[in-house]
Amino acid sequence: MQPGDRAAAAEAIRQAALRYCRGVDRLDAGLMRSAYHDDATDDHGVFVGSAADLCRRVVQSHRRYDATMHCVLNHAIDITDDAHATGEIYNVTYLLRTVDGVRQLDTWWGRYLDRYECRDGRWAIVHRVCVHEWTRSEPLGAVMPIEAHRFRQGHQDRARPVEGYSL
Repeated sequence: MQPGDRAAAAEAIRQAALRYCRGVDRLDAGLMRSAYHDDATDDHGVFVGSAADLCRRVVQSHRRYDATMHCVLNHAIDITDDAHATGEIYNVTYLLRTVDGVRQLDTWWGRYLDRYECRDGRWAIVHRVCVHEWTRSEPLGAVMPIEAHRFRQGHQDRARPVEGYSL
C-alpha cells in the first residue's frame, strides 16, 4: 500500500468512526449502521451481537437522555494491508438526563477496539469491542451566565436534521 493510499484509508476509517458517534447523538440508526459492514459484530458489554441490532438498541436506549455527546479523542489506526486494519479510539461521552426534576450529567470514559476491512473500496468496522474505563454521575450546577436561549437548542435537531445542513 502506498503512503497516499494509507492516508486515504486512515481518513475513511476515521470518518466511519465519526458517523457512528454522530448517529448515536442524532438518534439515527442508519447513520450509525453506515460505520459497519453488514455482517459486523459488536461487543458493548450489555449487548453482544450484530452491529445492526446494536444500532437499533442504542437509539432506543438513548431516547431517555435529553442530549448526548460522543467525543472522539485519540484514534490510533494500524493498517496491516490493502483490506485490513485495527484501531483504538479513546472517547468521552456526556449524557444529560432529568431525574426527579433534577438535571443530571452522566459521563462515560472508555475506548473502542475496532477491526476494519475494506470491501469494494469501502472501509468500515467488522468488529468492535467497547471497553469501559470509568463513569461519573453528578447533578448539574448553575448554568453559564450566557443567553443560551438565543442559540438553537440541541434537542431541536435530535433525530431531525437541520434544513440545509445534512452530512
